[in-house]
Amino acid sequence: MKKLNYLDFEVAFEKSLEIVTPKITTENIFINEALGRVLSQDIVCKKNLPAFNNSAMDGFAIKSSDAGKTLKINQTIFAGDKVEASLSQNECYKIMTGAKVPNDVDTIVPIENCFDVTQNSVKIPENLKKGANLRLEGEEQKVGEIILKKGEILTASKIAILASQGIVVVEVYKKISIAVLSTGNELKEPWQEASSDEIYNCNSSLIVSLLKEKGFEATYCGVIPDNLEKSTNFIKNLKSYDVVITTGGISMGDADFMAQAFLSNGLEVAYHGVNIKPGRAMMTGVMNETLVICLPGNPIAASLNTYLFVYPMLKKLQGETAIYHNYIKASNKVKFKTKQGRVEAVLGSIESGEFLVTKENKYGSGMITVLASSSAILASSGNNPEILENQEVKIIEFNGRFLDKKVDILN
Repeated sequence: MKKLNYLDFEVAFEKSLEIVTPKITTENIFINEALGRVLSQDIVCKKNLPAFNNSAMDGFAIKSSDAGKTLKINQTIFAGDKVEASLSQNECYKIMTGAKVPNDVDTIVPIENCFDVTQNSVKIPENLKKGANLRLEGEEQKVGEIILKKGEILTASKIAILASQGIVVVEVYKKISIAVLSTGNELKEPWQEASSDEIYNCNSSLIVSLLKEKGFEATYCGVIPDNLEKSTNFIKNLKSYDVVITTGGISMGDADFMAQAFLSNGLEVAYHGVNIKPGRAMMTGVMNETLVICLPGNPIAASLNTYLFVYPMLKKLQGETAIYHNYIKASNKVKFKTKQGRVEAVLGSIESGEFLVTKENKYGSGMITVLASSSAILASSGNNPEILENQEVKIIEFNGRFLDKKVDILN
């Protein structure tokens, strides 16, 4: 197989998204089962939010013109009560938070701001703002407005919005199916016995878990056989999956049986190699209708490329619109050196608004424990030899948000 030149990070990222065609098969599910699913159509408001004028405080509902007066309490209104306007002169309502406000009052005065409160009367303070503490019908959302957009991922708060509209069944895109594979004759599964010259396969558990953290369903399908004929047949049986993700076996020094096995199954390669540290040995392409992503074999490199490339690709595939990394700004705590001439993904964590680089950026891509002690990525552009102390930097958090518009994440 001919190896392609290493692509610049930005070019490889764009090519990664270009080869992804979103899956558009939909299904209807109950909202209590919809967490993490992607909306396949806009949701239009059919019930005003709030649904009626209501009180934002426990207190007294008055006419603003009665400020400074002692008023008789006409009645007490609780949330859920249906009360018609019935005030006479110099009267008010005692009202609870969330209760519907009759149309003969225009202001709510919190009980703690009032004077001489008895069961029958209350003295209202002067200098009130008309309309204070009154939540108006439709001020948050009006009937006919779009409240949730196609391509949004459903969070707990968005499911609450669906419930507020009386929606119990929602149309979403079907989940994509993902197969995760490993390569390497030296690998033993964690449930097997490993000799001194063998290592346990941690990459598969790592990648499957990273995908599940973002709500994707992934299936571990085993280690690819170490000869061309067996690996070709093995991969042939994976074409029913929407995505196949592998780790290892694609660097310049590796035997190319795995790449050849994919090619024998119709893989069209988008690129092979990215100018990034760590993680240069990466390949993507399409095999019939299956998206193929081959990650490096080293755990840190595989993990970082999952964050930087795989997540956006899978988000687009499952119909999401927010597929681009967002970043937060932080002050760099300790100066450290970075690779020049290519993008470098640097591990670290955020502590009190500062970025603290992991192990002074001195760790190998085959290490495992540094991943557990990190929670963020700094992507260096490769144009500077170091990141200075107190320098403002852009940070991608492991659990960070995604945007529907691309922003520059490089430092």
